[in-house]
Amino acid sequence: MIDFSNKLGLIVGVANKRSIAWAIAQAAARGGARLALTYQARVEDRVRELAQGLEQPLLLPCDVASDSDIEAVFSAVDQQFGGLDFLVHGAAFALPDELSLPFANTSREGFRLALDISAYSLIALTRGAMPLFEKRGGGSVLTLTYLGSERVFPNYNVMGVAKAALEASVRYLAADVGPKNVRVNAISAGPIKTLAAAGISGFSSILGVYRDRAPLRRNVETSEVGDAAAFLLSDAGRGITGEVLIVDAGFHVTGM
Repeated sequence: MIDFSNKLGLIVGVANKRSIAWAIAQAAARGGARLALTYQARVEDRVRELAQGLEQPLLLPCDVASDSDIEAVFSAVDQQFGGLDFLVHGAAFALPDELSLPFANTSREGFRLALDISAYSLIALTRGAMPLFEKRGGGSVLTLTYLGSERVFPNYNVMGVAKAALEASVRYLAADVGPKNVRVNAISAGPIKTLAAAGISGFSSILGVYRDRAPLRRNVETSEVGDAAAFLLSDAGRGITGEVLIVDAGFHVTGM
């Protein structure tokens, strides 16, 4: 178990018990971290129910597309925690039509929205966290991506472009905030049945292909991603930044 004793973390993107962000929250909490969780209004009840299993969690509303919401979150975290050791960014969104229609039909507004929520929000949240990281002598940021940033997957469309932008943002942020002892990394998880995945047509077929072709001959579980995330967020990963760690049972190494 990774030691998070006396560590303070903010988790953005928990939607329900199947969320990868929730698996990361559980892994950090088992290690002793005190956590703040943000929620969107539509999933508030679910997040509050999940948080009952945590030790003195701080629950805060946040729309990552709103600068004022982000500012309010970090103000509240500062008041309650007095600093921050790590930040998990698990926010992503694309309009359903942008995932089902041909990619060439991607709308300007759909493109803007997907890039704003799925990629720019990492920049905005990291910027907001910096003063709190500095109070603790440094920090660690982690975001969630997918292999669709590099390869074409059916019905992933503009989200693949958004994840590519997200991964580029990880590298640029890592170079920017590294001198202040803040690390920025990403985990690229294999397909998992999350709320977000439910919006991708044919997702079950993707799960089957991974299971058949991955070297481990199976799909990954959220707990495995949570444990890998805990490593990157903790002092155990203190020498790693600007990295995309792929946790997909080895699928990405295969050709045929």
